[in-house]
Amino acid sequence: MRLYKPAFFLLAFLLFTTSIIAQQGNAPALPETAAGQRVAAYLKAFNSGDEQLMRAFFAENVAARALARRSIDERLGVYRQMRTNMETITPRRILEARADLVSVLVETKKGGWFEMGFQFEEAAPHKFMGLRVEESDASPQQQGGAQPRAQETPETPLTEAEALALIEKRLNELIAADEISGAVLITKGAAPLLQKAFGLASREYNVPNRLDTKFNLGSINKIFTQIAIGQLVEQGKLSFDDKLGKHLPDYPNRDAAAKVTIRHLLDMASGIGDFFGPEFQDTPKDRLRSIKDFLPLFATKPLLFEPGTKQRYSNGGYIVLGAIIEKVSGQDYYEYVREHIFKPAGMQNSDWYEADIPTPNLATGYTREGMEGRGARRTNIYMQPAKGSPAGGGHSTAEDMLKFALALQTGKLRLPDFKKTAAEGNQTSHTGKPAPFSGIGVAGGAPGINAFLIAAGADNNSSPYTIIVMSNYDPPSAENLGKQIRGWLKRVKN
Repeated sequence: MRLYKPAFFLLAFLLFTTSIIAQQGNAPALPETAAGQRVAAYLKAFNSGDEQLMRAFFAENVAARALARRSIDERLGVYRQMRTNMETITPRRILEARADLVSVLVETKKGGWFEMGFQFEEAAPHKFMGLRVEESDASPQQQGGAQPRAQETPETPLTEAEALALIEKRLNELIAADEISGAVLITKGAAPLLQKAFGLASREYNVPNRLDTKFNLGSINKIFTQIAIGQLVEQGKLSFDDKLGKHLPDYPNRDAAAKVTIRHLLDMASGIGDFFGPEFQDTPKDRLRSIKDFLPLFATKPLLFEPGTKQRYSNGGYIVLGAIIEKVSGQDYYEYVREHIFKPAGMQNSDWYEADIPTPNLATGYTREGMEGRGARRTNIYMQPAKGSPAGGGHSTAEDMLKFALALQTGKLRLPDFKKTAAEGNQTSHTGKPAPFSGIGVAGGAPGINAFLIAAGADNNSSPYTIIVMSNYDPPSAENLGKQIRGWLKRVKN
């Protein structure tokens, strides 16, 4: 999840081979470097749709230490999901080019725009180390790429009624094509403009989704962990610059305990890795129900880099934050969030529900991952922990997510500004008051899970709209629709 800028997904798998390719049409030329050549080879293999070609690419181009973290078969699983979500990708602009990083703005066949950051070894032969994929908020014109379709030209103003009609039309097209299942809620302030549920919460029992159906939020749950930390900072119970070891003196990695700060953990700059990997795959999912169950999956591993020197997406870091919340507050993490976040916001249908305990009106996740060529979907029950964590996997409803947005706008809940250091005047330390809420954009996704939330700031100067899209299908089903909705509503002159 990326906060303040909706994320599609973040991956750690890497790539590529030989000479420069200048893509057709208005696509840019990739750099004539080892890294650029590997990117070109990756794009060719990806767009071919040939899994054997992709397998050969991984075998030849991924660094050995990257393969040790994620096998070729695991990388192929990610590739399948990306192919389902994107179909093909076309480079539109080179954003950055170095020996160890090539960042490319791409357009997908489905119309989405993403920034793909290909990471390589710093030393020759510069083999592939990882890939970061994020939705791009900038328009193609701002990014210097292709022009958008005529009907989506931002300069063409719309009335609110016209925008809503376009949204309804697009939503109905997606429903008819079975490309989304879930709920949409659009409000102006607190007043609903469009609210609609569609698809099935249970395909097995033909149970329809409703506006109050509980959907998995994926990594959007990280925002609750951030708010909880911010509350404890405001109360003077901890500081963003506290070392991990101050609150978790028995943390098994002594190097991490001595060097990693709470700010590093929040900002994905800790060097602590992910808990997804071989250990997670080999662990029966019914054994993952509490913070202590997740820690053995990553806590003993060496730091991936010196804390504060880089950023890398880290679910493990948010598990550690949950453990700190428990230690400092004296409460179970889940109970703390219920009492101090969900209750003040009035979110009565939000929680971390356990997969094997029947919960009324809970959507089952359906994925096409691993179903190549069959067109069918399967449930994601064996892909998810039995219970979510401080890193994600909790559930909420479209209605509750609106209550959450309103709680942020009215100041009942506050987001911590952990980016600022104390020397820069951090406004969320216990010595000062938090800055006014300026808006939020978050998304979370995994197989059979996708959720999207955009909420305006308290003053509503930029936009008075809140957009919530929940889906129990694969990413980017909710994100793509949410992004299109945002684009149309931006053209409404209020």
